[in-house]
Amino acid sequence: MLLFLNFFLLTYELFSTTKLIYMRPKHTTLTPQELEIMKLVWQRQSATVRDIYEALLDHRKIAYTTVMTMMKILETKGYLKKRRQERAFIYRPAHTKNQVIGSMLREFINRVFNGSAEPLLVHLVKSRHIREKDLQKMARMIEEIK
Repeated sequence: MLLFLNFFLLTYELFSTTKLIYMRPKHTTLTPQELEIMKLVWQRQSATVRDIYEALLDHRKIAYTTVMTMMKILETKGYLKKRRQERAFIYRPAHTKNQVIGSMLREFINRVFNGSAEPLLVHLVKSRHIREKDLQKMARMIEEIK
Protein backbone atom coordinates (compact mmCIF):
# COMPACT_ATOMS: atom_id res chain seq x y z
CA MET A 1 0.00 0.00 0.00
CA LEU A 2 2.84 2.40 0.88
CA LEU A 3 4.52 1.67 -2.45
CA PHE A 4 1.29 2.51 -4.30
CA LEU A 5 0.90 5.77 -2.34
CA ASN A 6 4.50 6.80 -3.13
CA PHE A 7 3.96 5.99 -6.82
CA PHE A 8 0.74 8.03 -6.84
CA LEU A 9 2.38 11.04 -5.19
CA LEU A 10 5.38 10.95 -7.54
CA THR A 11 3.11 10.65 -10.58
CA TYR A 12 0.96 13.54 -9.38
CA GLU A 13 4.05 15.71 -8.78
CA LEU A 14 5.43 14.85 -12.22
CA PHE A 15 2.18 15.78 -14.00
CA SER A 16 1.84 18.99 -11.97
CA THR A 17 5.39 20.06 -12.81
CA THR A 18 4.96 19.19 -16.49
CA LYS A 19 1.72 21.16 -16.63
CA LEU A 20 3.44 24.22 -15.11
CA ILE A 21 6.26 24.02 -17.64
CA TYR A 22 3.86 23.97 -20.60
CA MET A 23 1.66 26.71 -19.14
CA ARG A 24 4.60 29.10 -18.69
CA PRO A 25 4.56 31.70 -21.47
CA LYS A 26 7.45 31.51 -23.94
CA HIS A 27 9.95 34.32 -23.55
CA THR A 28 10.88 35.81 -26.88
CA THR A 29 13.20 38.46 -25.44
CA LEU A 30 16.73 38.35 -26.79
CA THR A 31 19.51 37.12 -24.53
CA PRO A 32 22.77 39.14 -24.56
CA GLN A 33 24.38 36.59 -26.94
CA GLU A 34 21.37 36.61 -29.25
CA LEU A 35 21.34 40.41 -29.33
CA GLU A 36 25.05 40.43 -30.18
CA ILE A 37 24.36 38.13 -33.14
CA MET A 38 21.35 40.18 -34.25
CA LYS A 39 23.44 43.38 -34.22
CA LEU A 40 25.93 41.72 -36.56
CA VAL A 41 23.19 40.47 -38.90
CA TRP A 42 21.53 43.93 -38.93
CA GLN A 43 24.91 45.48 -39.82
CA ARG A 44 25.39 43.11 -42.73
CA GLN A 45 21.69 42.84 -43.75
CA SER A 46 22.32 39.15 -44.48
CA ALA A 47 24.95 36.69 -43.31
CA THR A 48 25.93 33.06 -43.10
CA VAL A 49 26.78 31.30 -39.85
CA ARG A 50 30.43 31.49 -40.90
CA ASP A 51 30.21 35.30 -41.35
CA ILE A 52 28.85 35.75 -37.85
CA TYR A 53 31.23 33.17 -36.37
CA GLU A 54 34.26 34.98 -37.81
CA ALA A 55 33.00 38.37 -36.61
CA LEU A 56 32.47 37.03 -33.08
CA LEU A 57 35.87 35.32 -33.14
CA ASP A 58 37.48 38.76 -33.49
CA HIS A 59 36.18 39.65 -29.99
CA ARG A 60 36.16 36.35 -28.12
CA LYS A 61 36.58 32.60 -28.38
CA ILE A 62 33.38 30.85 -29.48
CA ALA A 63 32.58 27.54 -31.18
CA TYR A 64 31.14 27.47 -34.69
CA THR A 65 28.43 25.05 -33.52
CA THR A 66 27.41 27.50 -30.78
CA VAL A 67 26.87 30.25 -33.34
CA MET A 68 24.94 27.83 -35.56
CA THR A 69 22.70 26.80 -32.64
CA MET A 70 22.11 30.41 -31.60
CA MET A 71 21.11 31.38 -35.13
CA LYS A 72 18.70 28.44 -35.32
CA ILE A 73 17.17 29.60 -32.03
CA LEU A 74 16.85 33.14 -33.42
CA GLU A 75 15.09 31.68 -36.45
CA THR A 76 12.74 29.69 -34.21
CA LYS A 77 11.97 32.81 -32.16
CA GLY A 78 11.13 34.65 -35.37
CA TYR A 79 14.06 37.08 -35.43
CA LEU A 80 15.85 35.57 -38.44
CA LYS A 81 14.74 34.14 -41.76
CA LYS A 82 16.92 31.86 -43.84
CA ARG A 83 17.20 30.73 -47.43
CA ARG A 84 19.52 28.22 -49.01
CA GLN A 85 22.18 29.54 -51.35
CA GLU A 86 24.34 26.82 -52.81
CA ARG A 87 25.74 24.90 -49.80
CA ALA A 88 25.03 27.48 -47.07
CA PHE A 89 22.05 29.15 -45.48
CA ILE A 90 21.84 32.92 -45.75
CA TYR A 91 20.18 34.50 -42.72
CA ARG A 92 18.52 37.91 -42.76
CA PRO A 93 16.60 39.84 -40.12
CA ALA A 94 12.89 39.15 -39.96
CA HIS A 95 12.34 42.54 -38.26
CA THR A 96 14.14 45.86 -38.32
CA LYS A 97 16.43 46.84 -35.46
CA ASN A 98 13.98 49.60 -34.42
CA GLN A 99 11.06 47.13 -34.28
CA VAL A 100 12.99 44.70 -32.08
CA ILE A 101 14.38 47.40 -29.77
CA GLY A 102 10.90 48.93 -29.45
CA SER A 103 9.43 45.56 -28.54
CA MET A 104 12.18 44.85 -26.00
CA LEU A 105 11.73 48.29 -24.46
CA ARG A 106 7.93 47.85 -24.20
CA GLU A 107 8.40 44.47 -22.55
CA PHE A 108 10.92 45.94 -20.08
CA ILE A 109 8.66 48.89 -19.23
CA ASN A 110 5.67 46.58 -18.77
CA ARG A 111 7.60 44.13 -16.60
CA VAL A 112 9.58 46.58 -14.46
CA PHE A 113 7.45 49.73 -14.42
CA ASN A 114 3.93 48.29 -14.81
CA GLY A 115 3.57 49.80 -18.28
CA SER A 116 4.51 53.39 -17.43
CA ALA A 117 7.63 54.90 -18.99
CA GLU A 118 7.64 57.88 -16.60
CA PRO A 119 9.51 56.15 -13.74
CA LEU A 120 12.15 54.98 -16.22
CA LEU A 121 12.66 58.50 -17.56
CA VAL A 122 12.78 59.96 -14.05
CA HIS A 123 15.40 57.39 -13.09
CA LEU A 124 17.50 58.13 -16.17
CA VAL A 125 17.37 61.88 -15.55
CA LYS A 126 18.13 61.64 -11.81
CA SER A 127 20.99 59.22 -12.33
CA ARG A 128 22.48 61.51 -14.98
CA HIS A 129 22.25 58.88 -17.72
CA ILE A 130 20.66 61.50 -19.98
CA ARG A 131 22.82 64.49 -20.80
CA GLU A 132 21.50 68.05 -20.86
CA LYS A 133 21.95 68.16 -24.64
CA ASP A 134 19.80 65.03 -25.02
CA LEU A 135 17.11 66.46 -22.72
CA GLN A 136 16.92 69.59 -24.88
CA LYS A 137 16.64 67.47 -28.02
CA MET A 138 13.81 65.45 -26.44
CA ALA A 139 12.01 68.65 -25.41
CA ARG A 140 12.16 69.83 -29.04
CA MET A 141 10.81 66.49 -30.24
CA ILE A 142 7.92 66.70 -27.76
CA GLU A 143 7.08 70.20 -28.96
CA GLU A 144 7.07 69.01 -32.57
CA ILE A 145 4.64 66.21 -31.71
CA LYS A 146 2.17 68.62 -30.05
